[in-house]
Amino acid sequence: MPVPSTIDHGAKGYSVPHAYWLARACDLAYKDRATIEEQAASWGFGQVRHHETRFTPPFPLQDTQAYTMAGDRMIITAFRGTQPAEIRDWLSDAETPPWAGPAKTGYVHYGFAEALESIFPSVRDALAELRTEGQSVWFTGHSLGGALAMLAGARMSLGEPRLQADGVYTFGQPRTCDRILAAAFNKGFKDRMYRFVNNNDIVPQLPPEPVYTHVDNLRYIDSAGRIHDSMTLQAGLADRAKGLTADAFAPASAGIRDHFMHNYLAALEKNLP
Repeated sequence: MPVPSTIDHGAKGYSVPHAYWLARACDLAYKDRATIEEQAASWGFGQVRHHETRFTPPFPLQDTQAYTMAGDRMIITAFRGTQPAEIRDWLSDAETPPWAGPAKTGYVHYGFAEALESIFPSVRDALAELRTEGQSVWFTGHSLGGALAMLAGARMSLGEPRLQADGVYTFGQPRTCDRILAAAFNKGFKDRMYRFVNNNDIVPQLPPEPVYTHVDNLRYIDSAGRIHDSMTLQAGLADRAKGLTADAFAPASAGIRDHFMHNYLAALEKNLP
């Protein structure tokens, strides 16, 4: 079946087509302002707000970026990600204390919390300005952007419920918070959070357990590109091993290869009905 020409502004809940278009929105977050605005308009979103901040050393990232695009029926905020090597550097400071979670619920990795804090007021103000017709609101992000999307959803739900998201879709999201915040998020976002992981993607394996953990509703993309709503530990290990052997000349590259946004998009397109 051909890929739909544009996003369905009336989409609700979970579907692969909706995941595909939110992944497209994630990919767009890596582009420049003019490209974002032109593409958003072609998708039927007449208003765009950009959220950007720059950091100074010793913070491992140079900046944090996101954008919000609004139409008459739907609003999407997409958070930009970063490269796997940068995330490794970013998570390497084991001495950095955790950051208190939203509404003092649990804890969050300090780097993720600081990055979100730098743009959260801009995101919140944009939603307050643009949500004038009761539009559905969706947060999405790839890599680091996935962590920020999940945390933004938690902050809105616990602190700004009138602006809370109807759904959060992430792709290649790292572990973001402790079990207390994860449990609160899972309760508040039951059937509204969908976390895609592509086979051997290295980023969802960071930072290590048990201090940090993942939220629920995994959508696992296997080595053949099929999406699974669930996967046993044994089956998952076997499939990841299969994925490692897919490139006989560079098996160690699988963790990086599987993290690229274009590979998530390719898998989602393959699964479109």
